[in-house]
Amino acid sequence: MSFDGLFTKSMADELKQQLKGGRINKVYQPYKNEIILTIRAGGTNHKLLLSAHPSYARVQLTNESFENPSEPPMFCMLLRKHIEGSILEDLYQIGNDRMIIFEIKGRNEIGDVSYKQLIIEIMGRHSNIILIDKTRNLILDSIKHISFAVNTHRAILPGQQYVFPPEQNKKNPFLANEEDVLRSIDFNAGKLDQQLVNHFAGVSPIFAKEVLYQSGLANRTTVPKTFINLVNKIKTGDLSPSIITNDEKEAFYLFPLEHLKGEVKEFTSLSDMLDRFYYKKAERDRVKQQGQDIERFITNEKEKNVKKIKKLEATLKEAEKADQFKHYGELLTANLFAVKKGMKEIEVLDYYDEAGGMVVIPLDPRKTPSENAQKYFSKYQKAKNAVTITLEQIKKAQEEVAYFDNLLHQVQTASPKDLQEIREELIEGGYLRERQKRNGRKIQNTKPLLDFFQASDGTEIIVGKNNKQNDYLTNKLAARDEIWLHTKDIPGSHVVIRSKNPSEETILEAAKLAAYFSKARHSSSVPVDFTKVRHVKKPSGAKPGFVIYDHQQTVYVTPDEELVLKLKKN
Repeated sequence: MSFDGLFTKSMADELKQQLKGGRINKVYQPYKNEIILTIRAGGTNHKLLLSAHPSYARVQLTNESFENPSEPPMFCMLLRKHIEGSILEDLYQIGNDRMIIFEIKGRNEIGDVSYKQLIIEIMGRHSNIILIDKTRNLILDSIKHISFAVNTHRAILPGQQYVFPPEQNKKNPFLANEEDVLRSIDFNAGKLDQQLVNHFAGVSPIFAKEVLYQSGLANRTTVPKTFINLVNKIKTGDLSPSIITNDEKEAFYLFPLEHLKGEVKEFTSLSDMLDRFYYKKAERDRVKQQGQDIERFITNEKEKNVKKIKKLEATLKEAEKADQFKHYGELLTANLFAVKKGMKEIEVLDYYDEAGGMVVIPLDPRKTPSENAQKYFSKYQKAKNAVTITLEQIKKAQEEVAYFDNLLHQVQTASPKDLQEIREELIEGGYLRERQKRNGRKIQNTKPLLDFFQASDGTEIIVGKNNKQNDYLTNKLAARDEIWLHTKDIPGSHVVIRSKNPSEETILEAAKLAAYFSKARHSSSVPVDFTKVRHVKKPSGAKPGFVIYDHQQTVYVTPDEELVLKLKKN
């Protein structure tokens, strides 16, 4: 992984420079596996993110905003009790492992000085955040509880003694020289990158592959020399934090990784790089977990309506035979004398046919001649009435499919808050039952939470990312002469420029936001319509988020995530 022991060492150095000696003012736990510490250091408030997420575990300073639960989890309350108002005396990496210890000095309930350790272990799905009473080496609590039944080496439970993960007995790359590297490698055994990983602490496969790539012709001279050169870059802090993107994947590291051969974007700090790399990734993962039930429900409802349309189209096809049923009924009535009960069919002269041809009419052998004729007249009347009803039902089902297709897109790009608003919309529409809190009170709806951006010239741009937000933005918040945008014939967000006469640059920037927050996010040359809000109307009885508009102009833009980040940051 990219967040290896070498990366952890550099991150610890970066954090120590900015946070050492700071005061922990606030503790939040916005999500199950993540803690946010607000630390005042050097006259600045810093947000420190500690994540024990199974896929996105990391430690970094962040500029991202997080939505905190109305009731803080137990671990969060415990941290507030023990470390809020305390001083972060020091922080450091343990060996070259993916572990950082935060040394915290505070006072207990009776005013005596107390020392705590907050330990973050970055180990994939085994990642954890643990609070230790340093004096007794006692675990006060952890964000994940691990019993001896799961890990025979140690238990991570309140009241247990803290035990470090097992020693791997690897060499320290920062203390090694070229001879040490040479002695650690068997060039005849092959898999040189794996050998480097196995012998040196903190070295990951991605770093080892870079060593071999930069070595060119890998031999006893080039590999040790390249290894030491790269380690020395990290040791001296000669870093260029970079995200490398190619067609296959996206990766980050302390410096550009030449062996990945992709587009390189460099950053001024490790934390800025991680903010950019994990932008929306962890959030999307959380939404996927929280919204599995609602996404499954929407998908099922969409599929039900698709099947309904197929059945209705079959009914419509049958209804189109109405004239034939009437034709058969009239011919049978004219030939009742020739029909006998028990007959399965009869061939009669079709006197409607100018050529005087014959026609075979199917019969029900259990019915009398007149009952067979009446059956065809009944089918005629039923089919005739069904055409109008079926067409209405098909139209309604098609609207439902479009509605659920739009909702599905919104769920796939939603934040946790957006997800709750989508759930509320389905409740209001009668699709879902209303939830209740454990105390029996219904969950109260709140005002939709819109996304705000600022154009390059300072003009405010607002984006609604779901139907409740779109309705509120377009029908209540926006002024009549402000500019409204939406992707042309593509599900997406309503976007409003808070200006009656915006510049062309601002319109293009807003159009790119509309394209980015639409189903065409990964397309190019996306058509975006814009018009004044006064020309946007919501038809009576229309679904949430649905509007019609006129007097529009169209621009073609390509969504740009970098621009979205820039405008959001402003």
